[in-house]
Amino acid sequence: MKAICADLRDEYEALDFIVEGLDANGWRTLTPFLGWDIHYEIAHIAYFDGTARLAAAMPDDFNKHVQELFANLDKWDDIFGQVRDMPDQDLLQYWREQRNALIAALEPMGPKDRLPWYGPPMSARSFAAARIMETWAHGQDVADALRVRRQATPRLRHIAHLGVTTYGWSFAVKGLAKPEAQIRVELSGPEGDLWAWGPEDAAQSIVGPAEDFCLVVTQRRNVADTALQPVGEAATQWMQVAQCFAGPPAHGPKPGERAW
Repeated sequence: MKAICADLRDEYEALDFIVEGLDANGWRTLTPFLGWDIHYEIAHIAYFDGTARLAAAMPDDFNKHVQELFANLDKWDDIFGQVRDMPDQDLLQYWREQRNALIAALEPMGPKDRLPWYGPPMSARSFAAARIMETWAHGQDVADALRVRRQATPRLRHIAHLGVTTYGWSFAVKGLAKPEAQIRVELSGPEGDLWAWGPEDAAQSIVGPAEDFCLVVTQRRNVADTALQPVGEAATQWMQVAQCFAGPPAHGPKPGERAW
């Protein structure tokens, strides 16, 4: 847990470094994600880091929060607005406080300890990995908005693993049958090492840069705009519907929409 929490902290700090020097106009820069501006992107991360901290440190209080939230979904704008409407620098400080408190709550846990969340409970390790994925994905929105090229890091392995393990979910959330074919995934990590999942003798495969795979499974790039090489019908279909995050069915960008 200390190792994955260190990666989570580094992911937070990498995004913090991009936004901390923005002026008021910079915070209002529109991103390619749902028309959100950078302030909204950080507010989204900060709000859910806050509720994640609650789930890790005070699970009973978190469960009460979920019950109240689902009973008053019509008030969501007011609830989220308490974070969204903070001034830029107040929001940045709030995010720092919530994410640090979250990491402090996660570090002493065992990797298999169970935490409540908005869907099924999650292991502490998966919980931390999901926060890395969320931060990295919305960080990509910010980077795209500012035309910043981020350096790929070994932290991507957490996101790639989530991308592989949500293979079935990617189809189920869209009401599609999961293909029966087994798929070999071979990704080149940022430091030149090979990350692999699935049987070595699988007839279908996905091969390419780990960063590109993460961009596709988080729906930040269309597979056509990456160097990924899916081989086989099931592998090709997977890369067209991939969704490694929870929630309703979502569809990523069309070819060329985020290519720059």
